[in-house]
Amino acid sequence: MIIYDSVLKQKVKFEPIRGNEANIYVCGPTVYDDAHLGHAKSSISFDLLRRTLKALGYKVKFIKNFTDIDDKILNKMAATNQSLEQITSHYIQRYKDDMHALNVTDADIEPKATGSLEAIISYIKNLLETGFAYRLEDGIYFDTSKDKDYLALSGRKDENLQARVSSNDGKKDPKDFALWKFDENWYESPFGKGRPGWHTECVAMIKEHFEGDDKYEIDIHAGGADLLFPHHENEAAQCRCGQHKSLAKYWMHNGFVQVSGEKMSKSLGNSFFIKDALSLAPGEALRFYLMSSHYRANFNYDIDDLMASKKRLDKIYRLKKRLSGVKASEVNAKFKDEILGFMSDDLNISAALSVVDEMVNSANLSLDNEPKNKALKAQTVANLEFTSSLLGIALKDEFEWFQWGIDDELKAKINSLIEQRNEAKKQKDFALSDALRDELKSLNISIMDTPNGTMWEKL
Repeated sequence: MIIYDSVLKQKVKFEPIRGNEANIYVCGPTVYDDAHLGHAKSSISFDLLRRTLKALGYKVKFIKNFTDIDDKILNKMAATNQSLEQITSHYIQRYKDDMHALNVTDADIEPKATGSLEAIISYIKNLLETGFAYRLEDGIYFDTSKDKDYLALSGRKDENLQARVSSNDGKKDPKDFALWKFDENWYESPFGKGRPGWHTECVAMIKEHFEGDDKYEIDIHAGGADLLFPHHENEAAQCRCGQHKSLAKYWMHNGFVQVSGEKMSKSLGNSFFIKDALSLAPGEALRFYLMSSHYRANFNYDIDDLMASKKRLDKIYRLKKRLSGVKASEVNAKFKDEILGFMSDDLNISAALSVVDEMVNSANLSLDNEPKNKALKAQTVANLEFTSSLLGIALKDEFEWFQWGIDDELKAKINSLIEQRNEAKKQKDFALSDALRDELKSLNISIMDTPNGTMWEKL
């Protein structure tokens, strides 16, 4: 497996700390609002990484956190008069629902900051006692001057930092950042009541949930490109000083999401929520669209492109529908090796999808010429199942897929008309049967009689 290391700025061979065990930590959302397309792009990107490593035979331990105590959450509490638990539990569930719609597999462990306070406080206490942190009136701060390698991760220069680092006139250096914010409304600690700063929770969670070695805590630390500085830079600094080793052996970052050519940003009013996109297309179509360009590339979201991407996915479902009921045999070795080969090259999804497209086109042509070839059918189903497992697509029922967008009331009417048609056929009332088919067609519904009953789809 070859991956791109954001720090080295080059592709490297992935060599885990321990044999075939791949330990991955991905920075999750701050849960004060619905998830947006940036969350979706990051989650899908590293879900693909996880699926690929598993397909290659690695044992993967995958952790994604939830930041559930933060200034933005406190602001939401003030604006809504809701408790921290009410807000965060609501948006964690909304996030998980969105991820499930995108076929993103749950992480093995999903720690919350509020559930990791003991680990966070212990980490800060160590930094304070060893001289890498200091106390001010409003909190405990990390002393970046004590880390000779500070900024090595992001490669930034001092003069470019002011806009990204919070100001406090009492800090020894503008780059220093809060580890603990004093606040009498929150949690007890040896250094005073308060709440954790953002940059400490992840490094403390990694120490708590992973067992590293003498050089590294984990194999891969991943997240959006916007996290490289200051978040990941500050995490890495704490680990170097507090544990005298590197936080991660490799760092991976996905690109930004743009909406209609502009960087997605709530301040610009174009932070497109996942729920908005899901009102236009099935979650799997959004997944297919967002993963169709390389994870490191900046992605420009466009509704027309989303619709075009769904049509491309429809072709896979058409083949799946054509083979409905067929049992899989063995996946074609050449097909498997080709698609895995491309995914092993830093998740070269464009090339991998071209292999899938070719398989679909070739299978349809072969089935046209040999419609009764059972071996061909069984191997094609195996190819489709391998594609689904590796890429997280074409996992839905092939008939229900083409029913998306039909509300429950219309579904009930369609099923009633189909039942009436089936009864008319039993009674050999073919005129009524044809009339009912025509009525369904007027509703833009196509029906197909199969050994498993009458199936329908939206035209």
